[in-house]
Amino acid sequence: MPSESDMQAAATAPATSHAPAGPPTSTTKVLLLTGPSGSGKSRLAERLGLPSINLDDFYHDHDHPDMPRRFGIVDWDSPASWNSAEAFAALSSLVTTGRCDIPIYDISTSRRTGMAHADITGAPLFIAEGIFAAQLIEDARQAGILADALCIKRPRLQTFFFRLMRDLAESRKPPLTLVRRGLGLMRDEPGQVAAWIEQGCTPVSINQAVQRVADLS
Repeated sequence: MPSESDMQAAATAPATSHAPAGPPTSTTKVLLLTGPSGSGKSRLAERLGLPSINLDDFYHDHDHPDMPRRFGIVDWDSPASWNSAEAFAALSSLVTTGRCDIPIYDISTSRRTGMAHADITGAPLFIAEGIFAAQLIEDARQAGILADALCIKRPRLQTFFFRLMRDLAESRKPPLTLVRRGLGLMRDEPGQVAAWIEQGCTPVSINQAVQRVADLS
């Protein structure tokens, strides 16, 4: 099982830049929103009322070469399970054209099941939320499309409870696996949050995030 230091090293490992050369051709900007699984990112995105995409849909399929595993299942919390280049390409397309195609990922089967079309034409700001959002901060900053980068932070026990209730309700994996995974993520959470802050995220509560986004509007 990876240690907290291993999680931090994986989260902060240098990534190949996917940022295009030159300034963006649009004034649309992206708010990158991260936080532990179960911290309320998706609910916050809905509450804010801005166009949003879920970066978790850019996971690789379970049979992708070198897919990481933990707790006997695909490790959804490892950046190696996620296609950062494809995710950034989607952000770039939304900024420059207002549109992009996004995969639909099914956690219960650990594979993509289709595609969806996103259209934010005319929106000055949109949200890209997911546990790997911090991986895109530097590329978005270099491309001139970053509005802000936030990390939702709240008590670990609260996050554990809401994550478990969600995962059980959606039958994501067998209950015992979900409990084991949840306990492991609760132990890893301080290291994860510290890594995301180091990558450029500002730690905020839900209410602080709402105010910060209001200030951007």
